[in-house]
Amino acid sequence: MPTTSTNRPLAFVTGASNGIGTEIARELATRGFDIIGTGRSASVDSVAERLRALGATVYPLHADLSTYDGVENLWKQVQEIGKPLDIAVLNAGISIGGSFATDTDLDDELELIALNINAVVHLAKRVAPGMLARGTGRILITSSISATTPTPYETVYGPSKAFGYSFAESLREELRGTGVTVTALLPGATDSDFHQRAGMGTTAIGKGRKNDKRLVAGQGVDALLAGKDHVVGGDRATRRTAFLNRFLPESFKARRQGAIARP
Repeated sequence: MPTTSTNRPLAFVTGASNGIGTEIARELATRGFDIIGTGRSASVDSVAERLRALGATVYPLHADLSTYDGVENLWKQVQEIGKPLDIAVLNAGISIGGSFATDTDLDDELELIALNINAVVHLAKRVAPGMLARGTGRILITSSISATTPTPYETVYGPSKAFGYSFAESLREELRGTGVTVTALLPGATDSDFHQRAGMGTTAIGKGRKNDKRLVAGQGVDALLAGKDHVVGGDRATRRTAFLNRFLPESFKARRQGAIARP
């Protein structure tokens, strides 16, 4: 881990080892931030090398955020760096595809809940008080366009992201006027290995058109730095879908989503 300190502001990004998280970390590094990047796999170290080439001091931390001790151990390492966080990006998350009744495993779904919900609440509880005491800070919580629709065949994932979106909105209101902002990022389907890792690579959504992950990350960082409430990550069609989801019946959206997510 680097021992040098710079005058650049510091951003903390979970799930920085792949996908949108890597691109958010890269985007922040290009905008003058040092980076604490976390991930389960060794790829977080190779990501760190690429970010250092952009002029950032980078602290790659290995962590399993699906456990209480994993989050606490990570937070201890963050504190040991000895610099306040200007930005916290709570991005780490997973999905599981398949029929809830016949295909998926309960332990896997409880791990999903632990990572997508518990870890977000746990880390926000650690991050927010320090920012509040300093009267400055920005938090980005990665939700999903799935938060705006039922998600059959990702039956636990969608509700977990709906929680993240509602949590971000609620915390934002609590912190209104304090100098600390909370922004939710709602990406549509994105060109990462997300669906493949969820076991959905052969589904219609897994094989379908995807948004550019750099575009999504840039939109998220723009909204974060502007202090916006939320942003839908993706192209015009993705944003249109999110808008229409406000008005469409839940039963219609469930059937539509089931058709593209069914194994």
